[in-house]
This record gives sequence, structure tokens and C-alpha cells, in this order.
Amino acid sequence: MFSSTPSTFTVIGSSTFTVTGMTCAHCERAVTEEIAGVDGVESVTVDLATGTVRVTTCRPVDRAEIAAAVDEAGYVLVP
Repeated sequence: MFSSTPSTFTVIGSSTFTVTGMTCAHCERAVTEEIAGVDGVESVTVDLATGTVRVTTCRPVDRAEIAAAVDEAGYVLVP
């Protein structure tokens, strides 16, 4: 289920992404754990009600790395 999300920008500081398919606490945990494992990510906040994920980084992180982490969790980062 690889996302076709373009990697046209780098995440610096905080960015909010839309992720499809998250509906429960397990979804939240899976996405949080995968994104938190990306080098440079400081914090991850999932909002199930809105289907968004806020990612805070301590250094530049390529959007493709975030998309790959979401994909690994079984969900899709919306382009």
C-alpha cells in the first residue's frame, strides 16, 4: 500500500498531514510508533477525529520518510 505522496518538501519544525484509514486507538498507536521511529522526529500527535497527524522535528526530515513510515503502519499519507 505504498503512498504516491510526492517528496517535494522537507519537514522542518512542525507540520500537519492528513492520513487516511485511521479509526481507532490501534491505528493511532501504529502510526505514532512508525513516525516516531524516523530519525529527526521529536513528537507525533494523532487526531483520529480529523484524520490528521502533527509531526515535530528537530532537524529537516524528507516528507517521503514520513510517508514511508505511515505506509509501513498500513495507512496512506494524503498528497
